[in-house]
Amino acid sequence: MPSKIRLKRIEDRIREDLAELLVREVADPRLAGISVTDVKVDRELAYADVFVSAVEGQARKEEVLEGLRHAAGFLRSALAANIELRTFPRLRFHWDVTPERADHIERLLASLREQEGASPASPTPTPPEDEDDEA
Repeated sequence: MPSKIRLKRIEDRIREDLAELLVREVADPRLAGISVTDVKVDRELAYADVFVSAVEGQARKEEVLEGLRHAAGFLRSALAANIELRTFPRLRFHWDVTPERADHIERLLASLREQEGASPASPTPTPPEDEDDEA
């Protein structure tokens, strides 16, 4: 079994090469404008869980995942040709909701900032004076 450092290197390499393949060599319109957000490889190197997202968000989830499943064989063989491993892991694709959650949190924070800016400034409370300090 590979070390954690080696697994991380393999994951990073798969993520980088897969992102490049999707931009340069895949002509499927379902896969236009998607991002590979993360790759996790199990310790036995049997499976690589690939997390993807799109700018349009959940609206394209099914379309993108179907396109990736359709291209999985081509993607795996192209990656295996570029990355030297005894056996190349099978690719499993998952939708990553992290970018959408981050966007939602950013919008919430922005609305809170707007509310703070619109509300009148409350006076800052002055700390109570200790009576013991006078002695």
